[in-house]
Amino acid sequence: MTNFAAIDFETADYHSDSACSVGVVHVTGNRIVERYHRLIRPPRRKFVFTYIHGLTWNDVRDSPSFGELWPELQHLLDRADFLVAHNASFDSRVLGACCKRAGIRPPRYKFRCTVSMARNMWKLRSAKLPVVCQHLGIALKHHDALSDAEACAKIAMRALA
Repeated sequence: MTNFAAIDFETADYHSDSACSVGVVHVTGNRIVERYHRLIRPPRRKFVFTYIHGLTWNDVRDSPSFGELWPELQHLLDRADFLVAHNASFDSRVLGACCKRAGIRPPRYKFRCTVSMARNMWKLRSAKLPVVCQHLGIALKHHDALSDAEACAKIAMRALA
């Protein structure tokens, strides 16, 4: 039985430790069984990527830091056999950097990349998330961490079927 979690981070600035939002969608069998979204207070107040995801310091300043959020997030991720992400190298790097900054030993989750899955499976000219979603008829509010994670989960479910 397939058991994985799709994860997506949004970051505040150019540093990998600046996660300001995370979305996780847990899949068991071929069904979404849990959706998780949290805002995260990054280590710096400066937001460079507001124009991409719409989040500002004011949106997240009262949110938990990554370290405070980690036990809850880890509980969800540890139940998965592997993680999927669209451009997995980005999300795995953000996860590792946030753990390191919080003084947490970075976990060794197995990541699979839905960019690679989409390229191999559907031979699309572009494997950008909106393009893959449009091709597969998956609804997407791009750069919303939960929407991106859910879209990623649905791509993986189709590719792994």
